[in-house]
Amino acid sequence: MRAFASICLVCSIVVTASAQEKEAPVEVTVRGGRNEAQRLTRSAEAVSVIDTRRAKQQSADLGEVLARTQGITLRRDGGLGSPARFSLNGLQNEQIRFFLDGVPLDVAGYPFGVANVPVNLIDRVEVYRGVVPIRFGADALGGALNLVTDARYDTHVAASYQVGSFGTHRATVNGRYRDDASGLVIGASAFADKADNDYRVDVQVVSPEGQLVPASVRRFHDGYRAFGGTLEAGVVDRSWAKRLLVRAYATTYDKELQHNIVMAYPYGEVANGETVYGVSARYDVDLSDTLKLESVVSYAHRAIDYTDDAPWTYDWYGKRTPRRAPGEVRSQATDQTIWQHTGFARAVLGWELARRQFLRASLTPTLVDRSGRERILAASQRDPLGAERRLYTFVSGLEYELNLLDERVSNIVFVKDYVYRTQSEQALPGNLFTRADRSEHANGVGDALRVRVLPWLFLKASYEYATRLPNADEVFGNGVFIGTNLGLRPEVSHNGNFGPRVELRQPGLGQLTAELNAFVRQSDRLIVLLGNDPVFSFQNVYKARGLGLENALGWVSPGRWVSLDGALTWQDIRNASGKGTFGRFDGDRIPNRPYLFASWGARLRFGNLPGLEDSLEPYYLGRYVHRFSRGWESDGARSTSDVVPTQIMHNLGVTYVFARDLVRTSTTFEVSNLGDARLFDNFGVQRPGRAYYVKITAEL
Repeated sequence: MRAFASICLVCSIVVTASAQEKEAPVEVTVRGGRNEAQRLTRSAEAVSVIDTRRAKQQSADLGEVLARTQGITLRRDGGLGSPARFSLNGLQNEQIRFFLDGVPLDVAGYPFGVANVPVNLIDRVEVYRGVVPIRFGADALGGALNLVTDARYDTHVAASYQVGSFGTHRATVNGRYRDDASGLVIGASAFADKADNDYRVDVQVVSPEGQLVPASVRRFHDGYRAFGGTLEAGVVDRSWAKRLLVRAYATTYDKELQHNIVMAYPYGEVANGETVYGVSARYDVDLSDTLKLESVVSYAHRAIDYTDDAPWTYDWYGKRTPRRAPGEVRSQATDQTIWQHTGFARAVLGWELARRQFLRASLTPTLVDRSGRERILAASQRDPLGAERRLYTFVSGLEYELNLLDERVSNIVFVKDYVYRTQSEQALPGNLFTRADRSEHANGVGDALRVRVLPWLFLKASYEYATRLPNADEVFGNGVFIGTNLGLRPEVSHNGNFGPRVELRQPGLGQLTAELNAFVRQSDRLIVLLGNDPVFSFQNVYKARGLGLENALGWVSPGRWVSLDGALTWQDIRNASGKGTFGRFDGDRIPNRPYLFASWGARLRFGNLPGLEDSLEPYYLGRYVHRFSRGWESDGARSTSDVVPTQIMHNLGVTYVFARDLVRTSTTFEVSNLGDARLFDNFGVQRPGRAYYVKITAEL
């Protein structure tokens, strides 16, 4: 706790010094849009920024946009609404933290994961690779994603509607009103998603002779529905509040489950869903010319439902036969709800020590309280979902930023402190329960350096010794597929990044941007989901070391007639465990993770059609993922069929932009998976084939 005590002492000193005057007053501005994106990419932080302006016009969801980014893979179990596995530089899922405007995504109104967040409600995505700034108060192992919404706080209205193959409908609307005289801001947003996901898949069915034969069938139980909305009110740009906003939200979704993990057994009635509602309050203020406070408090209530009580067995054609006992997944009926209350808070104090020198401190407590009910349970049996489940974390940090030589050199050094506690009961055989409380404490340290060698050439290097604390699902399970592990320990990792960034603009050559990053990851006590279908639990089982290279290249011609971009990633993530569960696979590549993938795109723009701001924009997008094994290399996986094949996908579309005075609209027609390729993100689970979409957007 010494690091925490030091932070508290610094905070006390900062508050005491707030009344002192400094020689360089700071101009108060609300940063946003492209200016903020440029500031981040040129900072010392290990961050890249994804601009969603083009994506808002196209049919791609946020998951597809992320998958086109260097270093990122996003693998789905099907179409819209399906579970997705996110990976950044070889570390994946909960090892990466996700935020919406700095608030953890699962308590910000989007419980269905980052892939299904409506892209039209997001202005940009900040990707932090391995090294996470203290302002997020995060315990990430491999990095973080921050989804940033519109921060202009001006009066506007925008809407979008998309319709397409497989019963897909997606709609969004958002708007904001601002009264300049009082600083009053009122905003609202909403979205609605629907997809039948009834695309064809190639499976094995039983013939009349009792033999397994190949067949092409339509998915019949994979529907997805999601709805959500937010209301926001407050004031901005006042002397006593740079930003004071209260935001309330509610979201719900329902998802049918079509098959098991490898698409071998069809289901006909299994379904899950979730409803989350909550409220958050932000208060940002300049306490003096040199002292700033940014704070947020949030509460979320989640209700997670899962039902599997069908008395039937379904085949791939949707035909059913009676079962001996209800329940398709485990031949045991389930009808349950898990309730989770989450309280989150964060305070960040920033102090300008001197010109171009800054000290920042952050304090971030989080409390999770969980309960549940299994409705199909013997009257004499105590419900395991009703056992005490409480998790508390406290992440604090302190950083010092120094800028030298007219900001040609920028360096940020930081320390972090992690506190982790659980209060829980362990269910034992014989309907018994015993205490299983646990506590952990850890520290971390890091540094980020940026050097501007030339006006158009930047060099970046960063390092962090990072810790990632287990979350509620990993420790307490989900009551269905994942069991409890109350003794789970935090993961740790050494993360390093190094590479140049080029931003070259020449009147006759256009604009060229290029980014190259080499990374290293040395991780220990990695948390892995182990078990046999359908019973799993998370375990600390192995070490891993990772090396990789990733680059991104973009070029825009003079006059913006032609735009080209591409990204390529190679990563080598290997098991470093000399003993234990995976000891015999020491030195093997970690299975079931892509290690070579790329994306590319081209766009033409024909302007003045007929208005000065009107344009016709044909575009092409492609993505490649090299084949990879689902099992360990030394287990003979290379010689078996247990391989996810090489994937190549092509999308083709055209957008017409119509702009008149204050109104701007766009209409896009897009063909996804143009070649109707058989795509697999995960072994055995087929992705949608060729699909057609039309999308209309409007902004006032």
